Amino acid sequence: MRDRAVTGGTGGSRAFELGTTAVSDRFRLFNFTRRDDHLVYLWVLRAMDRLRAVHQMQAHPDDVARVLAELGRSHDQVPSAEENLRGRLDALAEDGVVHRLEDASRAGSLVRYRNRQSVYQFSELGYQAFTAVEEVLAARPQDANLSRLVFSDILDDLRALAAANRAGNGEQVWRRLSRLDAVMEDMARRSARFHLTLAEITRSTDASPETFLRHKNTLLTHMTDFMAELDRYLPRLDQAVRDVERTGAEGLLRRAAAADERPFLGHDERLEDWRRRWAVLRAWFAADGAEPSRAAELRAATRTGVSGVIALLRQIAEARRGGVNRSTQLRHLAEWVFDAPDEGAAHALMAAAFNVRTARHLGGAHEDVEVVSVRSTWWDAPGVEISVPLFRRGKAPSPGLPQPARGRAGIRGELRRRQASHRAAEREAASGLAEAGVHGRVLDEAETRVVLRLLTRAMESRTVVAGRLRDASGGNEVLTVRLVPAPEGSAVRTAHGVLHLPGLRLELAPAVHARGARR
Repeated sequence: MRDRAVTGGTGGSRAFELGTTAVSDRFRLFNFTRRDDHLVYLWVLRAMDRLRAVHQMQAHPDDVARVLAELGRSHDQVPSAEENLRGRLDALAEDGVVHRLEDASRAGSLVRYRNRQSVYQFSELGYQAFTAVEEVLAARPQDANLSRLVFSDILDDLRALAAANRAGNGEQVWRRLSRLDAVMEDMARRSARFHLTLAEITRSTDASPETFLRHKNTLLTHMTDFMAELDRYLPRLDQAVRDVERTGAEGLLRRAAAADERPFLGHDERLEDWRRRWAVLRAWFAADGAEPSRAAELRAATRTGVSGVIALLRQIAEARRGGVNRSTQLRHLAEWVFDAPDEGAAHALMAAAFNVRTARHLGGAHEDVEVVSVRSTWWDAPGVEISVPLFRRGKAPSPGLPQPARGRAGIRGELRRRQASHRAAEREAASGLAEAGVHGRVLDEAETRVVLRLLTRAMESRTVVAGRLRDASGGNEVLTVRLVPAPEGSAVRTAHGVLHLPGLRLELAPAVHARGARR
């Protein structure tokens, strides 16, 4: 299937590529919205944005206070930020929204210089976080619409793009692709916002059907006109996209990347970015086999929306004709509750109307108690696992009857046999080392394991006396290894390479009890 992260918009796949640490760092940029005095922080950032608009990138706290005073004269809701303004700017700097810089040129005296004449400026990601918050605050559901007049402009741009690519005009290719990318991003945002608003209107119709009835005709006309225009232009747009590809899609993208003037991206990065944008544009209008285009999916969603609006209109009309709807039911219920003889009867009536029963609360301790703060609410604290018997029957699970002990004589015997085999192989390898030594030959796998194990024991037993390392030794029941300080050092050749011992000479000797047995 086509990647929805790519076809859904121009920036979605980039956000998906961020790791967990990067996402957490960027979420910190919105910490100012969760503080108790979040409105003060918002107006401080608005003051810095006004300074940025007049090309004053770096702002002193005095400049921010001056702009806040100007905003307060025209907006009554501007809070007072005279107290601890520098502290709030420092908090924004800790979250990464702004950068804090030292400006020694503002220090007129040594005392002022010691008071740290800091200036602040927006960080790139911090400014984007601030504008995102401002867009949410300025959003109005009434602005949602489906633009049907944009299809003719897209068709003209696609045809001009094919002509520019055929002529090899890189600058014109970049202009047309940039315009198409901006138009497609705006169209995707408009369509998503419109259908979300339509779902919100449908959800809230029970409480206020007058709003829906007042705009029903305009809404239906708007959606049907959009579908008619899309049906008329979709075959032409599909053909126009394929005409552009016939002129050479790879050459098109290379010309756009060559004409791109973003200085902080290399040529390969710009080429990959334009390749991704072209994939988004193509997925919107060109169908691949059985997979429909995004425009066709938008048409189907709009048709479903029209059917839902018509069904909702029929439901409201029938409810009004019968005189019973959600509003009248709630009014009658309120009257019954108000006329109830006592408070117990009112609670019983409300409980029966809304099917409210006594809640059975379950609780448990978290595995790591120190992870959860004692001040955390039930809503914010992480959940804990609850057993099924406790949830269904209200009884804590029991461990059950003790299980009979099972003998594992066969497993123990097999483990003893393997252990004896390993020890016999180790003794055999140690005996071979005692007879042939370690120098002048290549040690096999078993002999290498024995030497490394004895070297580890010898290294762990080394001590420093008067600033010098004394001899060290380590051994087993067959062999003893001694490490003697020597300027020339030594080397041991193994099947895996050469083991160098700088400043040490490796000597082998039979174990004490082994020499006594040999005698």
